[in-house]
Amino acid sequence: MTVLSSSHLPRFARSSVLLVVLAVGLSAFGVACSDDAEAPAATEGTEPLGIGKEVTVPISASAATLIEPGAEPREVLRPHFVVGTDQRVTLRTDHRIEQQINDQPKRDFSTPALTIPMTAETSTEGVDLVIGAVSTPDPLLNKALTAADGSHAGFDFSDDGAITALRLAPSPDTSNAARAALEQAFYQAVYRSIMFPDEPVGEGAVWTVHQEVTGGVTLDQVTTATLTERDGDRLTIQLNVTQTPKSAQWSLPNNAGTLDIEDYVMQGTGTITVDLGLPLPVAGSITVGGHQAYRDPRTASMLQQTITTQVSWAE
Repeated sequence: MTVLSSSHLPRFARSSVLLVVLAVGLSAFGVACSDDAEAPAATEGTEPLGIGKEVTVPISASAATLIEPGAEPREVLRPHFVVGTDQRVTLRTDHRIEQQINDQPKRDFSTPALTIPMTAETSTEGVDLVIGAVSTPDPLLNKALTAADGSHAGFDFSDDGAITALRLAPSPDTSNAARAALEQAFYQAVYRSIMFPDEPVGEGAVWTVHQEVTGGVTLDQVTTATLTERDGDRLTIQLNVTQTPKSAQWSLPNNAGTLDIEDYVMQGTGTITVDLGLPLPVAGSITVGGHQAYRDPRTASMLQQTITTQVSWAE
């Protein structure tokens, strides 16, 4: 998508351009695919990453800090799945976004919810995924997603369970809209994952995971994890997520200018169940939402958004 320069546009035109820029460029995470590319939204005309080839996207480093070690017995938690382990799991994502500019009517820029069945197989570096028949309530996107059956993806992991890279390889016949929808879903899953601290922990342990989520707005994401239950390798972990902008401005895509961040509240909670012998979560759901307000410093136009994103896993 090409965005016109906004430096000399009249007030009404600038407002329209900014509305389009935000609708296409802003996600719940502000994830960047590279230094100058915003995370794809499931919008026709937005060119996704995995076009015609497999791409590997590095994920920003995360760091875990132990707050409370929990009860005895304690143990250092580390994934230990055997190479060649198979797992069938379903990822579901739902991203709702409502936007308003000044006193104009609110507009819904939500992306359709996706249900993504997949088969995971562990390798020496992480997990390779084969995507099954993806479904969505949106009839047009649902039809487009039929070509994505059999697409490949994958995650690379560090020893402590952190995802270090996302690999995407949609089937060649997959349309741009279907590719972009899948990519957004996997980004949402990546930034709702969890890693483990270096110290031994037991039930009741609490630790935080700090991760920078890069994009036009660079965010400091803090996930507080509480180990509420352990049954052998199966762990139930309560999650609390907050995101805070690291600057007071949002740089618009395609050098279209900047917006002042007037308000930014994003937080959420959920519970996830993981098995240290399996590569992906076996159950759980986390919902993150909030509101954001941006002001154009040249025209004083105000743009407000209400966002809710849900990520869930099931075997």
